[in-house]
Amino acid sequence: MKRFEQVRDLVMGLEGDFEKFYDKENQAAGTRVRKGMQELKNLAQEIRIEVQEKKNKA
Repeated sequence: MKRFEQVRDLVMGLEGDFEKFYDKENQAAGTRVRKGMQELKNLAQEIRIEVQEKKNKA
């Protein structure tokens, strides 16, 4: 569950930047959103690998 909490915290941490970018058209917030989404992608890939390894051990 620790990994799920990491994903949730990352997504919730980006909420303010999403609002600033889409509602207020703040370009710097868009950069932070892109960076955060890349981190989310990397975290998701790590989780996928862990799940696959655990599944294959069983």
